[in-house]
Amino acid sequence: MTTIATDSAIRRDLTRRRRWEIAFVAVGLLCLTLGTLTLVTLFAEMARQGLPRLGIDFLSRYPSRHAELAGILPAWVGSLAVMVVTAATAVPLGVGAAIYLEEYAPRNLLTALVEINLTNLAGMPSIVFGLTALGIFVFEFGLGRGILTAGLTLALLILPIVIVTAREALRTVPDSLREAAFACGASRWQTVQDHVVPAAAPGILTGIIIGLARAIGETAPLIALGALSFVAFLPESPFRAEFPFVSLDWLSAPFTALPVQLFNWTTRPDPDFRANAAAAAFVLVAMALAINGLAIWLRHRLRREIRC
Repeated sequence: MTTIATDSAIRRDLTRRRRWEIAFVAVGLLCLTLGTLTLVTLFAEMARQGLPRLGIDFLSRYPSRHAELAGILPAWVGSLAVMVVTAATAVPLGVGAAIYLEEYAPRNLLTALVEINLTNLAGMPSIVFGLTALGIFVFEFGLGRGILTAGLTLALLILPIVIVTAREALRTVPDSLREAAFACGASRWQTVQDHVVPAAAPGILTGIIIGLARAIGETAPLIALGALSFVAFLPESPFRAEFPFVSLDWLSAPFTALPVQLFNWTTRPDPDFRANAAAAAFVLVAMALAINGLAIWLRHRLRREIRC
């Protein structure tokens, strides 16, 4: 009798667990469906308004007071220039800091405080970084309100994200790989450079993807730095015909960016400018997808090399 009662209790418990599992799956599918429908609706509305304006003329024209003549040439060029500075600053600093904290730094109170602050900074509102950069880079260091300052500001914004995700990627590398390298006589730096970092590279690239995808769409820090909403010129070319063939004057040039241009057009009462904003949003999404696609391709290639 005891065995029969126990079996009956087990069956009831399994039945109850299956019902909860089915309910959880149903709720999850409902949330997924609502989220997907929301995105599809937003993109469909954006396509309805923006696709008629999207074209070569729209990409190659300067802003104008007339919606039908306005373009986004300075905006997407400025976004690319700012992202170049952001990536060139945040990626080496973030990956280097993650390697030091994970592979070299001692486990003490100072390291614990750094980890806590990094986690908090990763969720900090972006306007805080903009105001901080305004006080440090513009007023303290006198770097001006150009492309360099904007790129450094966005680099500060995504630096905690890159560091945290890179550290998590380094932690996924098994200790047996490090121990095998040490057993073969490799130094710590040789172990990190030749074994640990290549094994963690796909995860590190994932963090870089997340950081750059956030940076390219940020508006508040750029507005705090004084990004222009109407720019009828392009920054100076970084290349010259005479020696030394490279110019850094473009780093101090005034700039605008696609998120700032979008913000400016959406605040205007003319509905034609809203159509321009929808078309510019398509370009911004395409730029973000291009950056993500390149990083994802590199990540899969690195994974294939690791498996081989």
